[in-house]
Amino acid sequence: MPDLARNPSEILRFADADEVASAAASAFVDAVVAAQRERVQAHVVLTGGGTGIAMLEHVRRAQGGIDWSAVNVYFGDERFLPPGDPDRNEVQARHALLDHVPIDPTRIHAMPALGEDGCSTPQDSAQRYSELLAAHSPDGTVPVFDVHLLGMGGEGHINSLFPHTDAVRESERFVVGVDDSPKPPPARVTLTLPAVQRARQVWLLVTGSAKAEAVAAAVAGAAPEDFPSAGARGTERTVWFLDPEAAAQLPAS
Repeated sequence: MPDLARNPSEILRFADADEVASAAASAFVDAVVAAQRERVQAHVVLTGGGTGIAMLEHVRRAQGGIDWSAVNVYFGDERFLPPGDPDRNEVQARHALLDHVPIDPTRIHAMPALGEDGCSTPQDSAQRYSELLAAHSPDGTVPVFDVHLLGMGGEGHINSLFPHTDAVRESERFVVGVDDSPKPPPARVTLTLPAVQRARQVWLLVTGSAKAEAVAAAVAGAAPEDFPSAGARGTERTVWFLDPEAAAQLPAS
């Protein structure tokens, strides 16, 4: 896990949830443009949830100088449902952003759905996605993501990594299948903390008073098994985009 002392979290506070989404969208555009300027290609991981999808809608309206032909899109987790199911993060991301920008369809790397690629279990999908990530990685493991976007649940879960589960304790595999998610649907596919921690920048978009305790615990360095978001650390930056309710238990800035 990246060193908390040498790479402390940055706390950004905004007036409300819409400002969180708007500010994150503006920062996302800047980060993608900077990555393309430096490395030509940009590799980003998208998230679902209300704030995450709202952010993508803001990106759609303010694309800046992004070269969409050189953006590679991945997903942090997915509900293991049939193709096209509206509850899939991929489907929501397409509706919010990806169907409206000139991105090369082969650069949208969705996690295989139920029945796709011969996948009958979330473990099948996780294996296929691991192979895909390895194929796009400089060292045959997982890409070095420029930005990994995350939402967070009230108990501190990120992606489909929930407290006190095998998935959050995984230390070697980069993608795992989940059969018994505490939040329905139970069957999911998720990147693990080792994959998240490969990102240069990890951004957590969090709103609402129900999440204030988990935000404070994660920022203070809680054990990831207790609060998975505490393990969401970038190699260069870890940024929390918060509304006043989510930031309520943090020290005043």
